[in-house]
Amino acid sequence: MPKKAFITGITGQDGSYLAELLLAKGYEVHGLVRRTSTFNRWRIDHLGPEGPGGPALHLHYGDMAEGSSLARLLARIQPDEVYHLAAQSHVRVSFDMPEYTTDIVATGTVRLLEAIREVGLRPRFYQAASSEMFGRAVETPQRETTPFHPRSPYACAKVHAYWITVNYREAYGLFACNGILFNHESPRRGENFVTRKITRAVARIAAGQQRQLALGNLEARRDWGYAREYVEAMWLMLQQPAPDDYVIATGETHSVREFLEVAFAHAGLDWREHVVSDPRHYRPAEVDVLVGDASKAQRVLGWRARTRFAELARLMVDADRAWLADPAAPEPVPAT
Repeated sequence: MPKKAFITGITGQDGSYLAELLLAKGYEVHGLVRRTSTFNRWRIDHLGPEGPGGPALHLHYGDMAEGSSLARLLARIQPDEVYHLAAQSHVRVSFDMPEYTTDIVATGTVRLLEAIREVGLRPRFYQAASSEMFGRAVETPQRETTPFHPRSPYACAKVHAYWITVNYREAYGLFACNGILFNHESPRRGENFVTRKITRAVARIAAGQQRQLALGNLEARRDWGYAREYVEAMWLMLQQPAPDDYVIATGETHSVREFLEVAFAHAGLDWREHVVSDPRHYRPAEVDVLVGDASKAQRVLGWRARTRFAELARLMVDADRAWLADPAAPEPVPAT
């Protein structure tokens, strides 16, 4: 019998890549989707029913705001592995919607863990933690032992989700892991996140469909990796003999300004002619620098980032330019 995996947030960037990975490994994949007035499943449409997912991919309506629906689904599916990726994940938006963000990110994690416990299941559980938890970091680079200093409602909610996952591991013996993933991008990144906002604008400006791009803090520095590789680390965490928490990162930090330089230059453009600073895009509390130390993941999981910063930026620009010309164009994949 194939292993069963349950993914919350399957329609997002990470969820779609993880579903691809698990299907390729022969899993039966079940995904949680919210019922909305419009469909937002473009990241997984290629997986089924005619795609590689076929009958092994199953989507179920539910919501992180409703614990009873989560419990019913878990009881029916009986998953071997649970990957919890669902969240209100936009940091700037979390300042405008702190209650909703906390309910979905923090309390939603409690609902899912409690549903697992009440149904009496013993799956291996992955919780998507975030480098934003480090916030005003007290050491550089940040590692698993670095204290948290969250600087947004989103980051505060992720700290709660992190510690409740640790608590269920220690209190109930659940095989539960936190993956502290630093920024990870791809052509499937949401269009309101800065990297995708940049590469989409590059494509439109190069095509004469847009003139300017408004951004916030250009000096913010992040550790940017490729999301397709980061989901491999999620799976590896749940294959270990014992549960633990891991930082997943490239070990390099680059500014938004540097991302602009690489992305615009790849299309033969000068970013300084098109980018303007807009105070509306600044956060009330900024996080200036994040960079991760993934040596534990490399040592224990055998995982390391392969796609470097400039290659990632160029890959995303190529995808957005191709998709602008032809929405059916395939997503580029870097050589490994």
